[in-house]
This record gives sequence, C-alpha cells and structure tokens, in this order.
Amino acid sequence: MSDHPVLHVKGAILVGRDEVRDELWVVGGRITYDRPAGARDITTVDGWALPGLVDAHCHVGLGPHGPVDRDTAHRQALTDREAGTLLIRDAGSPSDTRWIDDRDDLPKIIRAGRHIARTRRYLRGYAHEIEPDDLVGYVAQEAARGDGWVKLVGDWIDRDLGDLSACWPRGPVEAAITEAHRLGARVTAHCFAEDALRDLVEAGIDCVEHATGLTDDLIPLFVERRVAIVPTLVNIATFPDLAAGGDAKFPRWSAHMRRLHARRYDTVRSAYDAGIPVYVGTDAGGTLPHGLVAAEVAELVTAGIPAPEALAATTWAARDWLGRPGLTEGAPADLVVYPTDPRVDVRVLAAPTRVVVNGRVVG
Repeated sequence: MSDHPVLHVKGAILVGRDEVRDELWVVGGRITYDRPAGARDITTVDGWALPGLVDAHCHVGLGPHGPVDRDTAHRQALTDREAGTLLIRDAGSPSDTRWIDDRDDLPKIIRAGRHIARTRRYLRGYAHEIEPDDLVGYVAQEAARGDGWVKLVGDWIDRDLGDLSACWPRGPVEAAITEAHRLGARVTAHCFAEDALRDLVEAGIDCVEHATGLTDDLIPLFVERRVAIVPTLVNIATFPDLAAGGDAKFPRWSAHMRRLHARRYDTVRSAYDAGIPVYVGTDAGGTLPHGLVAAEVAELVTAGIPAPEALAATTWAARDWLGRPGLTEGAPADLVVYPTDPRVDVRVLAAPTRVVVNGRVVG
C-alpha cells in the first residue's frame, strides 16, 4: 500500500449518466466505495470526478512522416494524459508502443496494429501498402499485433480520377472482415467520402472513422448494423486548408473536400438523431497535435449533440464500447477531476484540476 497512497475523492463522482455518488476511495491503486478501515496518510481531492477520458481515434508513435522515436511517443502520451485522456484506442501506428503497457503513469492503449492501405493510396510511411489479394493475410497479421482492432484505409484520393474513391473491391474487404471477426478482432476504416461506405457496412465493418460521407440514404443501414462512427471533427476542420492546397492539381477533389466540410455538423447530428453510436476521437498524431480531447467534445456539442451525451461519448459510453471499466468497484483508479459540472458546460474539460492514473495523482 505504500506504493499507492490512499486517496479520498469527494464532491460529485459521476459514475454514469444518471448515477452520482458523494465520494470514492482509492486503495492499492483501485477504486472502492467502502471507507478503508485504519487508513492513514490520506490525500483528499475535491471536485467533479469522471472516468479517465477516452480518445477513440488517436495515434501514439506516429508523426508527419511515419514512425517516431520513443521520446517523441512518450511526449505524445504525456500530452494526452495531461488533457485527461487516460484510455486511447490507437487507430493505427507504425511504431511499437508496447513499452507503454509497462508504465503505470501513462494512458492505457488499445491498439489496432498498423494501417492497411492500398498501394500508393495513402500517406507515405504510415501504412502497409498492399493489393486486394493480400488483404486477408494482412488483416490476420494486424489482428494478431493489435488489441482487438484492425484499421483499414477505406478511401483516399485516386490521382487518376482526381477525387476520393474506394480503395477495396467488395469481395476482398468482405473476406478480410470475416477473417478479423473469426480471430476475435473488430474492424474500423478511415472513410472521408460516400462511395466506400455501403460495401464496408454490408461487409460487416464495426466502425467508420471520420464518416464525413455519411448520407441520409445510408443512415438506416448504419443503424441496422449498429456501426459506430468516430467523427474526428477537430481533424475535419483542416479540410478547407487541404482543399486550398489541391485546387490547381486536383480541383474535383478540393471541391469534394469543401462540401464534406460544409455539411460536417449536419452529418454528425443526423447520425446521432438516428441512433448511430458516436464516440470522441481527435486523430491526434500524424499532423495534428495531441491533447485535443476537450476540443473534440466541444465540437460534438456544436454539431448539436446534447452536452451530457457528448460527455458520454468520451467517458461512460466509450468505455463500455471498448470493454474497459469506468468508476466501478475494484477498477483501476483512472479518473479526472474538474472544478465544475462538465455535464452543464463541457468546456471545463479543458482544465482538469487533478488527473489520477492507477491511483496516483499525476497532474
């Protein structure tokens, strides 16, 4: 017990959307709602406590040109931790970040292996670049390397077409998703545009990243199949600048990117209103900085999702979806404390007063 000081967190413990407790204790790095008998040297923390925030689309170990060194990956993870992100679904990374699992002061990571992309149809240095005949084999390989997820690049610019287009034929992607499920892994896919979505969903995809191409005719299919989306609106905000850079060479692509950006909030709100599960993800890594989780929650609210539900998308609902505990009896004490009620104003997420990882106050 000397390695894990006893904490007493009191005020408002937001165990769930509708469950609030007055206090919890942390003993041996784990949560309990029973006052520990005979405890001494107790540290008390006051405020509004949430489970450690979830970034369901993040890339630790990825930089603008591909893999980064360990020191850089460490700084990325620390930046996320200081923002209150204590659970990351790493949606594709070329770096081996398993060393983070041995650290009890850094966020926990659920990995999707390395991106799997079509040859010359993605950012250089990020992905395995392969052809459709090899898709099943690479999906099986990354299912073994990941933590229950595999990441496909579902569409990207086709330079001959001059616009976004689907990367994979229906047959190979259906076989690959079937193989991933057989191996116990879920599959997600990067998708900006419209034309890859129906095949991916009908083939059994579990999640779509970005989903800016989601249209009204596709929404019922997503609802029927319970396919989640992670909109990454802080990333979609970069579309106008990307489009401006492509005006001269790829004007069709640039115009498409502007249209997707212009309707981004309507797309997310329509998905939420229809019952499609929506989760928080920032797409940090690559070209975006880490530590943007509060900004992404605020973007979901701007899109029209009620504040308590936007909060759930980075806390209770997100942890349930990923199969990780929140503020439950016996769970690892990963929590974040705020000075005011984040259900009322999510902007408070940008200023945590305490960050606790595995029972230790680290920020």
